[in-house]
Amino acid sequence: MLVSSHSAASFNQYIRDEDDDKEDPFQEVIVSCRSLSHYEDQATLKTAVPQAIAAFLAASFHVVIGISLAYSAILIPQVEREDSDLKLTKSESSWIASIIVIAVPIGCLFAGALMECVGRLHTIKLAMIPCIAGWIAIAMADNFYVLLIGRILTGLGCAIGTSPAIVYITEVARPDLRGSLMSTAPTIASFGMIIAYAEGAFLHWRLVSWLNIGYTIIPCILVQFFVPESPVWLVSKGRIEDARKSLSYLYKAYPQPEHTTQTLAEMHLCALQREREQKLAKDIKTSKSDSSEKNKFRQTLEAFMQPTGYKPLIVLFWLFLIQQYSGIYITLFFAVTFFQEVGSSIDAFTVSIFVGVTRFLMSLTNAWLLKRFKRRPLLMTSSIGMAACMFISGAFTYWLKNGQTTLDWVPVVFFMLYVCASMMGLLSIPWTMTAEMFPTEIRGIGHSIAYSMANILMFAAIQSYRSLSDALGGAYAVQWFFAGVAILGFFFALIFLPETHGKKLSEIEAYFRGDYKKMKNKSEKSTDDFNNSSGIKINKNLMTKMSKPNLATVDEQEQMIKPKKNNKKKEFA
Repeated sequence: MLVSSHSAASFNQYIRDEDDDKEDPFQEVIVSCRSLSHYEDQATLKTAVPQAIAAFLAASFHVVIGISLAYSAILIPQVEREDSDLKLTKSESSWIASIIVIAVPIGCLFAGALMECVGRLHTIKLAMIPCIAGWIAIAMADNFYVLLIGRILTGLGCAIGTSPAIVYITEVARPDLRGSLMSTAPTIASFGMIIAYAEGAFLHWRLVSWLNIGYTIIPCILVQFFVPESPVWLVSKGRIEDARKSLSYLYKAYPQPEHTTQTLAEMHLCALQREREQKLAKDIKTSKSDSSEKNKFRQTLEAFMQPTGYKPLIVLFWLFLIQQYSGIYITLFFAVTFFQEVGSSIDAFTVSIFVGVTRFLMSLTNAWLLKRFKRRPLLMTSSIGMAACMFISGAFTYWLKNGQTTLDWVPVVFFMLYVCASMMGLLSIPWTMTAEMFPTEIRGIGHSIAYSMANILMFAAIQSYRSLSDALGGAYAVQWFFAGVAILGFFFALIFLPETHGKKLSEIEAYFRGDYKKMKNKSEKSTDDFNNSSGIKINKNLMTKMSKPNLATVDEQEQMIKPKKNNKKKEFA
């Protein structure tokens, strides 16, 4: 915020220099605000087309991720047929479905190191290698172990290719479009699921695997020839000229800014260079400090022992546990098998295609829902909707099994509604909250721990599906089990889940410390005290805008802080 970055001394200097013709330091800040963020805010959607194209193509590798996730749904029912040339037991098929999830956290570790060493885009291209090797192994597999190795390799490749695309989008997209462009990644993954389900309905699983090599190569070709490397990474490596070329492409649709001879690309480059210099200076200062790696580890451990560290982990553990055992990912990985066990006369492969289309369409609206509505109401609505749909679907599955009804289309319809309800909240919200609930000093490692924990729970849920079905007595009981867990999700969100939508990160941290109301009252009092003691009139609405990047116009910034008319200059002394 503008006020917090300039102390009372800054205002003293402003007043003292007002009578002189010297350069005004406060005015320097105002002028600096007329640069990058201001011109980006004034831009139209047309000017963002190069950034949108680059972000979309960088995220295009997510189509492979969607195919890989859905592939087990078409593979397992085909290999379990009597005429299959490769036989799998139920236990082995569970491993084939779930092993890819365990490979994801391992692949993410490689991705983090590769992104810093070779860049965002080169990491995406390197992800092609394990993916292609995995698809070849699957296509040529003659036993369970080769098939398992193929799934592990594709999982590693998908994990390595996922993170760089998200990081790239955050670094090249302008702030007002960043969230929308990031949401293209899961949308493309949903489209990949449709491809997998559609191919599985008509083609042999080995042929599908060979075709998937093409889907892996095409995004890498697009990235190679049509997407510039991240200017942030290029500047961090000292490749200033390459960063200049990258920014020139990304900002080529912007008009020449007024009152300056610099282009917007040159402004951005200067800003990135300043950030790099500040970071290098900070690193040098840190290296000279007394803090050692051992002390940092101890401080991190102590941070997790505080309520702001362990409480978010506990909340996320139960939230992800509810998410996994409410059936969201189980029905994704076993889509065709699940519908075959329901007993509908509608072809299970055809239904899986409809499920993929439903997921894809709902993913298009998911970003809007998360932006428009609060987290807790969305999650509670999602949980109740899932529970109702699964209960009704389970009831008709039971009646179909006992010959009490012929309405075999009802379970299919309610399962589609179940997918819609899950996409509203319980599928997406737990993942978004992993980056919101931890304090700054442990946010990175906290997010990583929560992410790994979620994947372990997903592995356990997918691995247990077959044994769960046998223990409960069939598909109808499994659906009622999913409904019961979804109801638990409603009460968990109602009682234990904090609201993070529209909250500052400091407010979320205060919630876990148990002093949110106290902090809020103190903040309001300190603002009033500052107004009264400093003689500075602050427009609160504009202050709110200034606390959010790129929301206040330059005129509003100039009006936000101004001396009261009746105050004398000596009051600032």
